[in-house]
Amino acid sequence: MFNKNIKLVIAGLIIIYAVYQFIEGNIGNGIFLILLSSIFVFLYFRNEFILLAFLRMRKQDMEGTEKWLQKIKNPESSLTKKQQGYYNYLYGIIFSQKNLTQAEKYFRKALKLGLNMDYDVAMAKLSLAGIAMQKRRKREATTLLQEAKKLDKNNMLTDQIKMMQQQMKKI
Repeated sequence: MFNKNIKLVIAGLIIIYAVYQFIEGNIGNGIFLILLSSIFVFLYFRNEFILLAFLRMRKQDMEGTEKWLQKIKNPESSLTKKQQGYYNYLYGIIFSQKNLTQAEKYFRKALKLGLNMDYDVAMAKLSLAGIAMQKRRKREATTLLQEAKKLDKNNMLTDQIKMMQQQMKKI
């Protein structure tokens, strides 16, 4: 929607006007404006299109997810570094069903830019391990699986990791 810096400028202007409203004695207007500015600050840290793409991803709607991600025209200027990581992470998930080479590129870029949650990092490494295994790079796949296992603190990926280790024994 807006560049990340424009969101902060809009929030700053709204806060200045809220202070003016407090000085004029319009306390209700000032409080409302402060709450309104908090929306823009929130959207600075959590991009609206990425949030909507994650909602589509929850419903297993890959086309809808890709549609929301395509609305981000210039990710480098519109997103913070972590948001760019999740942008690439989502594209990696989308392309993991279409083109493994593209998916590998997006997952590696997402890991390089950084992801907030250990679960997401583990999932990206697990996906990279699967891609490496399909491309017959067993050593790399083993390393990535071990890293994913360390990061999976809540044991949410245990079944997938065990299944992949079983498949690696066949290679």
